[in-house]
Formats: sequence, C-alpha cells, structure tokens
Amino acid sequence: MNDNLKDFLQKTNIQEKISAKDIESILSLNKTQEINNLYNEAYLIKKKEVSNTVYFRGLIELSNICNKDCYYCGIRKSNKKVKRYMISENEVLKAAKWAFEHRYASIVLQSGERNDDEFISFVENILKKIKKISNNKLGITISLGEHSLETYKRWFEAGAHRYLLRIETSNQKLYNKLHPKNHSFENRIDCLKKIKKIGYQTGTGVMIGLPGQTTLDLANDLLFFKEMDIDMIGMGPYIPHNETPINNIAQGKMIPKEKRLELSLKMIAIARILLKNINIAATTALETISDTGKELGLKAGANVLMPNITDIKYRSSYKLYDGKPCLAEDNSHYQHYLENRIQAIGEKIGYDKWGDSLHYKAYFATASTNI
Repeated sequence: MNDNLKDFLQKTNIQEKISAKDIESILSLNKTQEINNLYNEAYLIKKKEVSNTVYFRGLIELSNICNKDCYYCGIRKSNKKVKRYMISENEVLKAAKWAFEHRYASIVLQSGERNDDEFISFVENILKKIKKISNNKLGITISLGEHSLETYKRWFEAGAHRYLLRIETSNQKLYNKLHPKNHSFENRIDCLKKIKKIGYQTGTGVMIGLPGQTTLDLANDLLFFKEMDIDMIGMGPYIPHNETPINNIAQGKMIPKEKRLELSLKMIAIARILLKNINIAATTALETISDTGKELGLKAGANVLMPNITDIKYRSSYKLYDGKPCLAEDNSHYQHYLENRIQAIGEKIGYDKWGDSLHYKAYFATASTNI
C-alpha cells in the first residue's frame, strides 16, 4: 500500500488532525493499484460505519424557474432557451405517493431558487400533504436554495427534515468566478449555518474538475465538510452545459472527463474515510460520464442513490448540465434495473427505511447526554 495512504488511514483512525497536504497526497495517487487500494479501504469503512445498504431518495424536480444566474447552470435565469415549468400540487403528490408505495421511504424535492411568498407557501403546503398521504412515514429532503431563517423553519415544521445546499466550491475566489456579483459566498455559508441550527440533517457538496480548480481546492473542500460538521454530501464531476458562460471558458481548459470521474470517486472515498458515518450520494453526474458510474460511486464509499421520479414530460427541461441520463425511464422499470445493478455488486437496498445520517443521529445522542 502507498505510504501516503497508510499515513492518511492511520491519522484518521486515531483522529489526528488532517491537513490539506495530507488529502492532496491521496488525490494525487496515479497508479491503478494505489487508487484501487483507496477505494477498497473506503468501502471497508463504509461497511463498518454505515453498512452495505443503499438508500433510495425519489427525486422530484418541482420547477426549473430560478432567480439565480450561476454561470455554470443550465437553468440559470438568463438562459432564454429553457422551457420553464412548475409542477402542480397533484403531480407532486402523485410522485410522492408512487415513491411511498414502492417502498422508497424518502424523497427529495428539488427546484430552481425562488424566494416569493407563493413558492414558499406552495412548498410548505405540499410538505404537509406528503406527510399526510404517507401517514408521516415518508422522509423528505429538500434542496431549494438560499432562504431566510423563517422560511427554513416553516419548511422544517411542515415536515422536511433534511436540507441539501451545495456550496459548489469552498474557495471563495473560485466561487466568485462561477457567479454574478450579486451572488454572495458569505450568504451561502450563512444559510448552511441556519439550516444546521434549525435541526435539519445538513448536506452540501461541490463540483469536481471545474476550470481553474486545483487539488488543493478539493482538499480544502473536504476539510470544509469536516469543519461544518456536515451530515450528508452530494458531489460529482463538473459537466458543462452549452448555454452557459462557463462552457465557453471551459473549452480547452478542463481536464478530460475520465479524469474528472476518477477525481470524483477519490473525493467520495476520502470523504468516507475522513467523515466515517455521513451519508454520501452517488450522483447522476457520475453516470453521465460512465454507464457504471453509480456502481463505481457505491464501491468507492457512497450509500445513497436519487432515482428521478419526476413526470417524464418535465425531465428534459431540468437540465443543469448536458448529457443528463434517465430522461425517459419508466419509474418501475428503472427501479428493477437499479435493484439488479445494486445486487450485482453485493449491496442491498434499504427499502422502507429513511436511512438517516448516522452522523446526525450520533451528534444528537451525544448532545442529549450532555444536557
């Protein structure tokens, strides 16, 4: 085994302080056997800390209407070629009911960012109705962007208990290059703190392989997750969208997609080793690069999948990046397809279980004993 990997594993085992340099040395592994050793060690830790159970989160993409103008995103406000949509309440409830009846146990409500009262009330109302139709048995993650403390509280009290707000990069200078001047890095951080303070299981994540991004940036991203005491992570390779400003900048400056995939898997593996019992998603972007991207993510340490259960007629309009897969897959057919793929790599599916972050549970168990 590579000496740097041995040292890293030892430091994490005895909870010694990890530096960005330590993580960079692992991200820089370039021999196939060394990289496989990293994935294998991460998988062993995954089985020990969170088991080899995969939890499904049925993804419902509520709307592609967005008041943000992020330079990398296909549904950014300034993209006039997007056909905008807003799902009806009945359509959301139909998808949620399907997930519940097919034993997913949890869903994710995702949308472009809106801060108007109509949207905030719409989300609050559907959260309550989802809880009602599932007898409070359906777990709910929401990923709806930056909001006020009051809004986060309303949604939490209405039934959401996990919140995903990706930082995309913890390097403020790089963040500023990815966003217009009226998008605030500080506010993004503040929102994560609000979410955590309220009591949500708090998730974030980054894009991997951005133009201008370094391995030091990625190492610091992982340290950011640790410092923020994150409960769940969703991260994957950067994939450009042809109707974005960053796409033009990225041409000729991006590392090859295969390298972005490799870096993404390394990030999953290091996150598992470093943060032990958090939830980590094998994101759809992995599958955009490789047909077996989900399996590779699971074998590197991920334990959550988010199958898209949005009505097919909307899926092609919610394209954050080019080449997004599963735009026309029948829900039931895709569920069976995933079952076979997961079982083929020796994993099992946590049907009828929320699969909450064990890190979150451990934190509150410790907190309660200190009261």
